[in-house]
Amino acid sequence: MNNYLKSSFLLLGLACSFSAEVLAQGTVEDYNRAYSLRQKYSARKVLYSDVVPHWINKSDAFWYIRNTEKGKEYVKVDASDSKRIPLFNHEKLSAALSELSGKEVEPYALSLNSVLFNERQDTLRFIFDGKHWAYSLKKNRLISEGNVKPAAPQPHWMVVDDEKNGSPVTSPDGKYVAFIKNDNVYVREISTGKEKQLSIDGTLSNYYSSYIQWSPDSKSVVSCRIRPIEKRYVYYVESSPSDQLQPKLHKQEYAKPGDELRFKVPCIFNVETGKALIPSTELFSHQYELLGPSWNDDSKAVTFEYNERGHKVYRVLEMSATDGSVRTLIEEKEEKYVNYPRIYRNYLSDGKRIIWSSERDNYNHLYMYDRATGKPTHQITKGEWYVRGVQYVDEQNEEIYFSANGMNKNEDPYLIHYYKINFDGTGMVELTPEEGMHKCCFSADHKYLVDVYSKVDQAPVAVLRNASNGKICMNLEKADISALVENGWKAPEVFSAKGRDGKTDIWGVIYRPSNFDPSKKYPIVEYIYSGPGDQYVPKIFSSYNWWMTSLAELGFIVVQVDGMTTSFRSKEFEEVCYKNLKDAGLPDHIAWIKAAAKKYPYMDIDRVGIFGCSAGGQESTGAVLFHPEFYKAAYSACGCHDNRMDKIWWNELWMGYPVDESYSACSNVDNAHLLTRPLMLVVGEMDDNVDPASTMQVVNALIKAGKDFELVVIPGARHTMGDDFGEHKRYDFFVKHLMGVNPPSWDKIKK
Repeated sequence: MNNYLKSSFLLLGLACSFSAEVLAQGTVEDYNRAYSLRQKYSARKVLYSDVVPHWINKSDAFWYIRNTEKGKEYVKVDASDSKRIPLFNHEKLSAALSELSGKEVEPYALSLNSVLFNERQDTLRFIFDGKHWAYSLKKNRLISEGNVKPAAPQPHWMVVDDEKNGSPVTSPDGKYVAFIKNDNVYVREISTGKEKQLSIDGTLSNYYSSYIQWSPDSKSVVSCRIRPIEKRYVYYVESSPSDQLQPKLHKQEYAKPGDELRFKVPCIFNVETGKALIPSTELFSHQYELLGPSWNDDSKAVTFEYNERGHKVYRVLEMSATDGSVRTLIEEKEEKYVNYPRIYRNYLSDGKRIIWSSERDNYNHLYMYDRATGKPTHQITKGEWYVRGVQYVDEQNEEIYFSANGMNKNEDPYLIHYYKINFDGTGMVELTPEEGMHKCCFSADHKYLVDVYSKVDQAPVAVLRNASNGKICMNLEKADISALVENGWKAPEVFSAKGRDGKTDIWGVIYRPSNFDPSKKYPIVEYIYSGPGDQYVPKIFSSYNWWMTSLAELGFIVVQVDGMTTSFRSKEFEEVCYKNLKDAGLPDHIAWIKAAAKKYPYMDIDRVGIFGCSAGGQESTGAVLFHPEFYKAAYSACGCHDNRMDKIWWNELWMGYPVDESYSACSNVDNAHLLTRPLMLVVGEMDDNVDPASTMQVVNALIKAGKDFELVVIPGARHTMGDDFGEHKRYDFFVKHLMGVNPPSWDKIKK
């Protein structure tokens, strides 16, 4: 029996097994209601929310926008006396803008960008309608300061800086200028114009970086000698450009796993004597990346950081400006990988100590290092919880302000709170004790902080706090969601259950349709973006989740789960991903969904679909390839389906170096022949994040294996879930394959 007939019989069987109640799902009415939720649940219907504080210069005053019944109200708060006043007279400013811009401007519909105050706080500068404006608050005088210049084009994030375009650098004492000429380091005496060549070994294929650093005493310079490599490029055909009939060919730098990388050597030159110090590369011989160098304050050495290829070793190194010797200040070594994107470092101004973060005890914590010995003196933070960031280091009082998750054992372990602690690890104070996902913004002097917190099922609250003890100085806003509730909005459910090991709590969310009926049976659809680098299940309040809310409204229970391989629980929890990205936490997701279905019998465990984009595209396809007994259909957009085809940094960190058989074991291309479930592949032809060839190679493998599937190519699209067209295709795909219903005609749907 061919695949087409198999699919037809499967659909027929599903249709026959469904009750008449279930078959009512996926109707035109469901689609129209689903699309209408974008407007019905708009964030504009949530009042007194979205507080984003902007501290004014170095003062204790800040401004923010209040979302009120009459519109956007700009207000100013003086933290020292906890008073709130209008930032400006809305009627006067809107009238002035209307007169000078020639456009009618409503007083409470102002959208001012790049707002800045002068030091006296009596003049407001901002961007509006493509122009710079200055507004005198006391005199009610508005002046146009010219058009906003178009932003200069920025290099694509995949482009590696060749370090050839740096400007000449003047010495701190003002006597010399250092620059690159003919691939070598030169200095010129400003008073005489006399040039001196410091390096003699620079060539086209081993040149010196133009990012030259002067020593604080102006006696030496440091520059890296760079041995470049031939770069890899990805090519894109833009089939339907907007400005011409014929297609366009595009080219983008794009290093992939296993590619050769450049090699950098920091070299120090004495300006007076011309002496060159070229170090031994023994301690940084197998480079993935070399960061720096930067001079120590005493001009006796430079410090740089070495990330070893394969990421099992990370070192902070110091090179002597006297003899060129290199010593290790800090070394991280791991059996699997050093999670280098997480590293926090602070080289304290005393020149003697370094605050450093590490996952060496299974959690991300802060350590104090003695710079002289290169050894840690003590661990500052400790426990089965995870430091998420350092906001401020108060060297004078020897205090650290930081954020962390997992410290409060009676709540969702991913919720972030803020704390302060002494350098010696004593005196920890929780600054944001209320349950919720907190986001804080400190004043310049760190006397105050604005704290905005919420949960997916709790509307946002904004307060002003004393930053030394967390005491609330002023209640700012509490979001009003009554209009949402009147429109039928219901909060998603936070749900936890044990994972694959039967011990570890796994957390996720459940979205239900607004007309949910527990007497019905609902297919389950999982939205997945998993793997290392972050946690992905939403933790803050949102009136409308683009990926989940409307899909649920069609008659699905939609879920999202953070299983093992994701971040911020522990190193052990995340490292399940190592050389094993195909795992994607799916065994935990399956256990979690089964536990939810056991608690809620209306969740039909026999009809589970999955979708995702990018890493989620890889994972959703992997779900039907490696777990077809559970996942019955997958929609996969712009997936990095083979880790050898994707960007170098993501894949070498989690899959390791050199490229080995684990890459093939995790490849959806090499395992495409396993497909037995419905699959829709989606790709943007101009995807500049994941090489589109990654999807097309899955297509090729499926065709060769004689497998049935669907392919959607979006002309002109970059990295996308499928845009509006793909979203409708996704709705139809799951309605067809999980409900057994022929989707309604598109011309009957009101988007």
